[in-house]
Amino acid sequence: QVQIVESGGGEVQPGGSLRLSCVFSGSLIGVHVMGWYRQAPGKQRELVASAANNGTINYADSIKGRFFIIREGAKKTVSLLMNSLKPEDTASYYCKVSNRGNDYWGQGTQVTVSS
Repeated sequence: QVQIVESGGGEVQPGGSLRLSCVFSGSLIGVHVMGWYRQAPGKQRELVASAANNGTINYADSIKGRFFIIREGAKKTVSLLMNSLKPEDTASYYCKVSNRGNDYWGQGTQVTVSS
């Protein structure tokens, strides 16, 4: 049974840092993508960063240079290092794993940036 477990959310002051982690328990065959999305209240869910096992990495323009994605294939984990956090980064963050036409989502973890 496929399971995604996320951890690492919380509340931080502007300028602070957080690390999100995601562990995937299912099988991964061939090319697959692990990534993070976020959704703020009243807004659509958007891609933050993704990393494929073929080396392709994508970042949203709004977080380039501040957030970094780390994929550990053998452990089937993906982490998001978030630095210089801003109030506009406040959102629920979701891990997504895509493989062979299937998308698997985590339950989400809240990140709140507030003074």
